[in-house]
Amino acid sequence: MSTQIQSSNVVGVHYRVGKKIGEGSFGVLFEGTNLLNNQQVAIKFEPKKSDAPQLRDEYRTYKILVGCVGVPSVYYFGQEGLHNILVIDLLGPSLEDLFEWCGRRFTLKTTVMVAKQMISRVQTVHEKSLIYRDIKPDNFLIGKPNTRTANLIYIIDFGMAKQYRDPKTKVHIPYRERKSLSGTARYMSINTHLGREQSRRDDLEALGHVFMYFLRGSLPWQGLKAATNKQKYEKIGEKKQTTPIKELTAGFPPQIEQYLTYVRNLQFDATPDYDYLRDLFTQALKTTNEVEDGEYDWMKLNNGKGWDYVNNRKPNLHGYGHPYPPGHRQSTNSNAVAAAAAANATANNHQQQRVNHPLPPNAAVVRSKSKRSRQQQPQQQPTTNSASNVNNNGTNGTTPSSNNISGSRMGKTLAQGGQYQSTYNQQPQAASQQQPQQQPSAAKHQLQNLSDQNQANNPYYSQQQQQQQQAETEHKGVWSKLTSFCCG
Repeated sequence: MSTQIQSSNVVGVHYRVGKKIGEGSFGVLFEGTNLLNNQQVAIKFEPKKSDAPQLRDEYRTYKILVGCVGVPSVYYFGQEGLHNILVIDLLGPSLEDLFEWCGRRFTLKTTVMVAKQMISRVQTVHEKSLIYRDIKPDNFLIGKPNTRTANLIYIIDFGMAKQYRDPKTKVHIPYRERKSLSGTARYMSINTHLGREQSRRDDLEALGHVFMYFLRGSLPWQGLKAATNKQKYEKIGEKKQTTPIKELTAGFPPQIEQYLTYVRNLQFDATPDYDYLRDLFTQALKTTNEVEDGEYDWMKLNNGKGWDYVNNRKPNLHGYGHPYPPGHRQSTNSNAVAAAAAANATANNHQQQRVNHPLPPNAAVVRSKSKRSRQQQPQQQPTTNSASNVNNNGTNGTTPSSNNISGSRMGKTLAQGGQYQSTYNQQPQAASQQQPQQQPSAAKHQLQNLSDQNQANNPYYSQQQQQQQQAETEHKGVWSKLTSFCCG
């Protein structure tokens, strides 16, 4: 084993870091390999000093959703050098990638089959007392190719998820206004634009906008120009309000109009009828005399061979998977690839960046308590990554405290609900009991040594770490001179 990993970068004791496959507001994403079982994983790197750290919250959410259909498994959260890292399942491409490769248009049949799966994933999140708050095609991925879950849609990236009710008493959060926007402007609900507290209805309305994006190829509020992002978001919100649902859904089965009408008329704390919403899409497909046969548009690419996984590659900016579109040759010029990735990142950030901007013009500048507490409290670092701190399921055994929870996006209710707080403490242990991975102590020690040896050469934080070490060396030199001067 040592000969296989001696030249590799190892994090989390036994995860070898591979190629970069994505980036975003959170940081950078790499593919990786679990050295214990050769399983491919995705590894997210986030700077510890990020203005809005998300990986710890995302890790907690994955623990809440453990075992749910269409939710990737999480294996590790901890620190490496100057970064937080999160290790989860490596999946296939995102729906945004597939949409692009299919000519930026999905057929009604594919949209119906995709919509029913996406509604089910959001329902799963809601049943765990959470709302997602960042619905967009980039955050829904399909499974790895040549597996039984190759066309199963997964929901990822829970950095914006928030608790909307107490998980024990089921008491809903109160309605509020003058809230800052959270989500992606292109798809977010009208109520979100108006600064109203989000609930389950807003996730479902955002889904409706995604479905129309798939069917139409674009939305009426795309491409609006404005001097600032704030003005652009206001224009998008105004266009959504002034575009009638009938006009937005014109040319498609009436059930699509009924979907948007239903979700936009839901009360703030109402429980949606998810079965009814899925049935609307079933009825919509029946109007075309087609059937749900599991044949998606992307399976027809490459003359029926499906999307290409090996021979055609491009930089991925849409999630945790491998978007290797047909007809796109891999560039041998790394500078060209980097330039393409930078261009795509700029375009993505300009068009549909994750919004956390100033409040609507009629709203007072008031920050939420959870965000204020997060800014005031010193950042609590996870337990140092060592072999003794890593439990059997690959996590480092860190347990979020009530202070961390109250300062997170999960909301202060978690800190107040003692029994639910204990759920966080118990779930990692339960996961390790269900899937024990007995690792020989010698192998653990060997992998830890390899991790320590590679940290200095790790490209993700080596430069900053070397600068820090250089500063410490200079400080020690100055201190030594002062000591010799004062003490003779």
